[in-house]
Amino acid sequence: MLPEIRQRYNASFTEETYQAFVAQIKEDFPNTLEFRIAETPAFIPKALTQRLVQAGEDIIDVMIQPDFKAKTERAIPADQRVPNEPDTCTLLTLDFAVCKDEQGEYTPQLIEMQGFATLYGYQAYIGDMYKRFFYCPKGFTEYFNGLDRDGYIAELHRLFIGEGNAENTILLEIYPEIQKTRIDFAVTKDLLGIESVCLTKVRKDGRKLYYEKDGRRIDIQRIYNRVIFDDLQNYPDLVTEFKLTDNVDVEWIAHPNWFYRASKFTLPLLNSPFVPKSYFLHELVEYPADLENYVLKPLFSFAGSGVKLHITREDLDAISDKENFLLQRKVNYEPVVESPTGGVKLEIRLMYLWHEGEARPKLITNLSRMSKGEMIGVRFNKNFDWVGGNICFFEE
Repeated sequence: MLPEIRQRYNASFTEETYQAFVAQIKEDFPNTLEFRIAETPAFIPKALTQRLVQAGEDIIDVMIQPDFKAKTERAIPADQRVPNEPDTCTLLTLDFAVCKDEQGEYTPQLIEMQGFATLYGYQAYIGDMYKRFFYCPKGFTEYFNGLDRDGYIAELHRLFIGEGNAENTILLEIYPEIQKTRIDFAVTKDLLGIESVCLTKVRKDGRKLYYEKDGRRIDIQRIYNRVIFDDLQNYPDLVTEFKLTDNVDVEWIAHPNWFYRASKFTLPLLNSPFVPKSYFLHELVEYPADLENYVLKPLFSFAGSGVKLHITREDLDAISDKENFLLQRKVNYEPVVESPTGGVKLEIRLMYLWHEGEARPKLITNLSRMSKGEMIGVRFNKNFDWVGGNICFFEE
């Protein structure tokens, strides 16, 4: 996208430096890295940055409407509704494919959105690591809204800890020590002092929650939630004293109900040049004539599970619970990053925080993933190089 910078980066790249880069990450956070890191960050020109920011604002304009919660009530499964939901989505992430429009200009197209956690700690770390090991030009930043690294960490501290103590916030997960994103848990503890606590280790005392460390009872005031209800189904014998749906005195970051409200369920409510047309399957009077240009997505799934890229009318007719499916126009990723072994597709995740009392979420940083496969994701990118997780540096 920025040919001179890309050419200089690729010319300076060596496999030896990349291996040293990965080795240093494994040394800094032993036994935590379980996903592939791309050989390069992405460098984003101003024009595309402006479109990405505008795309986010278009989506947020819908989310702040007074009727948004009413329109998304059906998104929350009855048996998974959690009490004490706030009016705002504390954490918000928006995933965009980098494409080309009819004029040949780079443009973002929304793929997915989540009112849920992502790698807020790790992204600060990996940005620093790319700058430490590889060529990164001046005049580029991974942050937004005038933030630098210190300002970014201050934003995280304000949201996750506030005026309290770090030990009273927990990062809640099921068996955090085996999760694929556990490097983010380790970095979060390093940056903010927040402990990762397994759901099985949370104790209840009336409406109060606590955990134990070094023989001490530590009250839980805030939960940085990483538990997804779908994951609970993978552990049918899991014994917990605390159920996510219990009515307890804690502040959720982000509240589990927003996982469903800000999700694929939201896509048909959006109208923006940066959002591909999406339809609730049960509301379609007739299917689009060009079904080959659409993808079928289950509304209540995570991480690409159940997505069908190639569908027929017979496939759609056979679905009995059409209200639980979404038909979305396909997006054509452009191979915008030039690698030594060919063009690479890019997906950019904008990462927001929404502080209590503020009118809108605040864009603070990003995460990106590179792919040579049919879809973004590990199982579609086996045996490829110059693919995997990374970060974007945006032209200032």
